[in-house]
Amino acid sequence: MERERMIVLTPPHRLGELRGRPVTPCHLAYRIGEGPHLMGSGLPASLRGGLMAVAGGPVSVGRPQNFCREILLECERRGFQGVLCDWEEPPTAFLKELLGELERQLADRGLQLYVPEEYAFCTKKAGLLVSSALCGGSLELRLKEGLERFGPDRLVLALQRSAEDFQLPAPEGRGHILKEEELKQMLRERQPGVFFSRELCARYFTYVDRRGQPHFVLFDDGDTMARKLEVGRGVGVRCFAAVWPEICDAADRMGLQTVRTGPGRR
Repeated sequence: MERERMIVLTPPHRLGELRGRPVTPCHLAYRIGEGPHLMGSGLPASLRGGLMAVAGGPVSVGRPQNFCREILLECERRGFQGVLCDWEEPPTAFLKELLGELERQLADRGLQLYVPEEYAFCTKKAGLLVSSALCGGSLELRLKEGLERFGPDRLVLALQRSAEDFQLPAPEGRGHILKEEELKQMLRERQPGVFFSRELCARYFTYVDRRGQPHFVLFDDGDTMARKLEVGRGVGVRCFAAVWPEICDAADRMGLQTVRTGPGRR
């Protein structure tokens, strides 16, 4: 049976918190710049291994070959095992061309590419990041459908910690994204009854605002992140991805404890 893989995206200043944990670090230190060119780093000169996370940008023209060459050079210099495209931009003809070229060049060197699910049609074998954040339906059913469509070798469950305030009705399934402090303040001031949705693997509560409008608030915490991981494991997902600041309070519950080594190990 293939071993489970946990990809953990982390900024350089928190990389030390992953030391000794059974995870593959993915370095949040790069982005696409105009040209396009590979921008950033900020990583220690001695750092080796893990994956490169590349954030997106508003680049729509240029020569993809040059950008891919810069990525490959950085992977070789750092000993990276592959590249994760941390993009929120909608697919464009330019990005499709860029990903096709990048996938070919990485595959020639035995390196892996990971892309958001929305870019599935742009690649042939890349790992596909399927978000755990849902506002309806069932996470278990969504993952089963994804496994049937993409297969266990490609599907990656992206454990996304979210909080969203929906003013009802919300036919488009979109609400106001709540920052962590906004959510905490709302919970303190309203002290609502909070419930757990087994289908969504998230917590929720309702309230009525000053104008008499009903609201539905859906949010995650450390416990729901651990439960989403359990659901993924239960249906046969073998690869997961998460941002370290979003799961650090649930790391032990997720089986990501630091492994002790040396004379003090028991």
